[in-house]
Amino acid sequence: MPDANTLAAPALRRPRIIRSYLLIALAVTALVLVVFGPSFLDRFSLNVLTRSMIYALLAITVDLLWGYTGILTFGQAAFFGVGAYASAMVLSHVGGSPALIALSFALAILVPVVLGLLVGWLSFYHGSTPLYATVVSLVVPIVITQIVYSGGTWTGSSSGLVGYWGLPLGLAGFFRLSGLCLVVAAVAACIFVRSDAGKVLIAIRDNDTRCAYLGLNTQKIRILLTAVLAGVAGLAGFLFANASGVVAPENTGFVFGTELVVWTALGGRGTIIGPVLGTIGIDFLSANLSGRLPFLYQLLIGSLFVLMIIFLPNGLAAIATAAFSRFGGRSGDALDNPKLVALDDAERQSAPIGAGDPLLKIEGLKKAYGSQIVLQGIDVEIRAGELVSLVGPNGAGKTTLMRCLSDGREDIDGRISVSGADISGLVPNRIVGLGVGRKFQVASVFDSLTVAECLRMARASLDRPNWFAQSRELALPAPAVEILTLTGLSGLLGQKVSLLSHGQKQALELAMVVALEPRLILLDEPTAGLTKTERTTIGTVLQRLTGDLGLAAILVEHDLEFVRDISSRIVVLHQGKLVLDGSVDEVVNSQTVKEIYSGGGHD
Repeated sequence: MPDANTLAAPALRRPRIIRSYLLIALAVTALVLVVFGPSFLDRFSLNVLTRSMIYALLAITVDLLWGYTGILTFGQAAFFGVGAYASAMVLSHVGGSPALIALSFALAILVPVVLGLLVGWLSFYHGSTPLYATVVSLVVPIVITQIVYSGGTWTGSSSGLVGYWGLPLGLAGFFRLSGLCLVVAAVAACIFVRSDAGKVLIAIRDNDTRCAYLGLNTQKIRILLTAVLAGVAGLAGFLFANASGVVAPENTGFVFGTELVVWTALGGRGTIIGPVLGTIGIDFLSANLSGRLPFLYQLLIGSLFVLMIIFLPNGLAAIATAAFSRFGGRSGDALDNPKLVALDDAERQSAPIGAGDPLLKIEGLKKAYGSQIVLQGIDVEIRAGELVSLVGPNGAGKTTLMRCLSDGREDIDGRISVSGADISGLVPNRIVGLGVGRKFQVASVFDSLTVAECLRMARASLDRPNWFAQSRELALPAPAVEILTLTGLSGLLGQKVSLLSHGQKQALELAMVVALEPRLILLDEPTAGLTKTERTTIGTVLQRLTGDLGLAAILVEHDLEFVRDISSRIVVLHQGKLVLDGSVDEVVNSQTVKEIYSGGGHD
């Protein structure tokens, strides 16, 4: 008899198939309009729509940064302007031969890419905050505009550059070229954001911290994304410089960058197609109204913006999404229900550990916040196969210790080493590379993704994700598969994480950590808020991971009964000091422990 997953598969695939057909139909329709548009559009419409489609190409880059990755940026105008000026300066001051046009094309892309790398590094270097990226994106267009103004004859200063010769395509040719580039970029972006690799952007937007603790270098990803999309903006600048025959300082400015953000918001960020249609529609409408109502069109456009923010806060795409929900299934239907596959033990990527060598060694650890000492004189060694519970009253320093073990940037005295490697100064993703996985007290997952997509994120640092599609198989280490099976999540792979219960999210995060194939697992109160059955399941899983598979685990837990049942050793902290490190019986029956808990401190 077929299982529930098999019976549900056609229903689960239906929205995916409908989306694919809709994307193909939309792309074909757009191509037909692009090819045959010059035969029925007047000259004014061709001019405006050519510009609008170039701007829509820019809107895609804004949507990928803001809608999918969560980076609010006003700086795409700067990359666009740099690409346009790089092209126009070659054509104006050097010449317009085919070779020079090719050179101007290359520079229009390469110069923004280099600038994008610099801007990305300034925005996302270690220690930066999300605010940095927005501030930098505000400053860069202002700086570029001032450079243009001070460029004299090279940039045309406030007058810009005009009258140069570029691609000999004519108005209809530029319309078709711009439309073709837009369709290709939109289709490529839609395919990418639906792929396994594209889900990484959504994961970064949802929970940057969890991404880092899954071994992903989120700073590097953001910097590379900024550079690549700067190159796409430069391509749009090249098209604009050639199609319009003029570039001006306002093409690089903050105001234009703000317009791109507004158009993306009105179209519906996080949808690709929404910002494209929104940009074309609003720019074309503005061009028509500016001629007919020169003194009122900005008021009308502004009023339209306010009305949409009130009634359609998710943009025009909300209308299409609602229609699709009625036609293709309920909003939130699972679209990803892959086949679960257990990796062979031979495929495990963790390196062997020397017999008897400590997996984790803490020597003379001291941590203070100003004059307040939180940890002092901590010396602990943990070996493979041990399940060490870390107990103590609130305020004992347990969570602080876990943070020190998983983030080498913590300002500490003493030494912490994993498999013999000092972790001082290492960022979390580098420590994950040493074989350390961390589970947080509050389940740290990705609410916008499905269960399967979350688990793929856990494997992204080990198995390169597919850039063009969602894999139909989900290959995980056998222990992770066992966790999913024991907790019932194996039948919910296509379920949105936001719809899971608290206990299911806790189990999912544990499965994600185990999917990293760590040597050492740090667990901060993994049973908090769980039912007795769920606690028993988690305990069984942890005992198997350490006892049968040889992993080491450090468990922060308040429930001494749970600790007694599963631990191989217990370490007791009190007021930042290690007061006891011994066997379960020694600690549980210790008079010192009873006194600490009877008069324990409070955070």
